[in-house]
Amino acid sequence: MTATIIDGKALAAKVRTEVAASVAELDHVGIATVLVGDDPASHVYIDLKQKAAAAAGIEAIDHRVPAGTSQDDVLALIADLNADDAVDGLLVQLPLPGHIDEWTAIEAIDPAKDIDGIHPENAGRLYLGRPALVPGTPLGVMRMLEEYAIPLAGANAVVIGRSVIVGKPMAQLLLAANATVTTCHSRTRDLARHTREADVLVAAVGRPHMVGAEMVKPGAAVIDVGLSRTEAGLLGDVDPAVAGVAGHLTPVPGGVGPMTIAMVLQNTVAAARARRGMLANPAH
Repeated sequence: MTATIIDGKALAAKVRTEVAASVAELDHVGIATVLVGDDPASHVYIDLKQKAAAAAGIEAIDHRVPAGTSQDDVLALIADLNADDAVDGLLVQLPLPGHIDEWTAIEAIDPAKDIDGIHPENAGRLYLGRPALVPGTPLGVMRMLEEYAIPLAGANAVVIGRSVIVGKPMAQLLLAANATVTTCHSRTRDLARHTREADVLVAAVGRPHMVGAEMVKPGAAVIDVGLSRTEAGLLGDVDPAVAGVAGHLTPVPGGVGPMTIAMVLQNTVAAARARRGMLANPAH
């Protein structure tokens, strides 16, 4: 068996085309990003998001402030962007410098503009089955599963990882799609026993090649969210040998990564429509 490769780049391009068409129907869509400090990876991520937004016709507003900026000043900037009617989506890039409490900053974002989907109000709505804005990575995974017609109702789904931006919302979305969901993590005993039962396996921990072929059920859909920078290059959580067992597999790079940014743009359009009363605003 050779797995069907889930082409995240091609699907992300399709989503960005859909986003551009939606933006064209609106008078204006704006996204603001806030980056505090000089973390090189964060600068790369923001550059990619800004470029993708501009390509879709979204006005991209870029705020980059020095690492020593006080928490009060960062909160004041967030408050200004919350109040700015030209801003439909607001993204504060993590991690923040140590002197700034990340949850204080996250909770300061207007939930209706929280295109990362991690404000407690948006997280709570997802838990209650009334989702508003959902984190881009798990949202992108769901779009991939849909695009490749991978059945979820009644399927056994295993998520490795319990982060607030991937693992936990991923489990909630799969549960809402009527899968039977198991969340595994660093304290899980006999991880392979769980993964070998998975019809859908999502690995999101950032440990290179931790999922081997012997841990995968033949024919399973395997989604590799992990990304680690190593001397050998960028590696995912899933060993490439899994392609010989799985039915579907996302590559690294070129799988989930491009989808994350595309879905953040989709969230921005959803927020813009809601703010204009074009659909019920689920964040209020």
